[in-house]
Amino acid sequence: MKRSLPAAGLLLLLLPAKAAFAGPPYASDDPEPTDYRHFEIYVFTEGLRTEEGTSGAAGVDFNYGAGPDLQLTLVVPREYERPRDAPAPSGLGNVELAAKYRFAHQSDSGWDVAFFPRLFLPSASTAVGARHAALFLPIWLQRDFGKWSSFGGGGCALNHGGDSRSYCTVSWAMAYQLRPDLQLGGELVYQGADTQGLAAALSTGAGLRYDLSPRFHLLAYASADLRESGDTERYSWYASLLITF
Repeated sequence: MKRSLPAAGLLLLLLPAKAAFAGPPYASDDPEPTDYRHFEIYVFTEGLRTEEGTSGAAGVDFNYGAGPDLQLTLVVPREYERPRDAPAPSGLGNVELAAKYRFAHQSDSGWDVAFFPRLFLPSASTAVGARHAALFLPIWLQRDFGKWSSFGGGGCALNHGGDSRSYCTVSWAMAYQLRPDLQLGGELVYQGADTQGLAAALSTGAGLRYDLSPRFHLLAYASADLRESGDTERYSWYASLLITF
């Protein structure tokens, strides 16, 4: 899943260049939906490395501006797992359906605020992904000032099935428009344990967005766990080509 959610606690995706840009490639999303009647398509890859091995996904993230403040999202990932000294399965993972609705604007309240429920369908594969549905219910906020953008929020996931358990996550990021075509940023992320027997994770990450053209954009992100423990995330990465039209 992207930067998605339940299976490995992986993180996730939006817009052409401007100082107010936020959201992907960070774990913190932003409240700004895709522009009305426009598309954003991410071709992405991501991974998570722990003491137990490596897991990740590659796929496509489709976003459509269905209304002035409404974005519809479909994520189709092909997931893989590479446990230490074990077979490396792969297959279609947990397809994601989501809708982002912005109900407050900076011009009125000083903050953009959006509700972005995300539904993860059971995996079609018997080898990878979660075999049950999960629902993530976050609220995201953003405020821009000059070349800086401050955004974040969090929510809780209903994640029942097998060894999985429900959890909550909170994150916040700051991004700076270094050049018209280059944005850099960093963030802090806390996620509760999503699996029985595992500990919560606290990580810090850094990301960038480079605009190749008004239509094509490169995004990259890397994070490291701040808690040295074998059962929590050690580091993760994300990269994508974003196409906007």
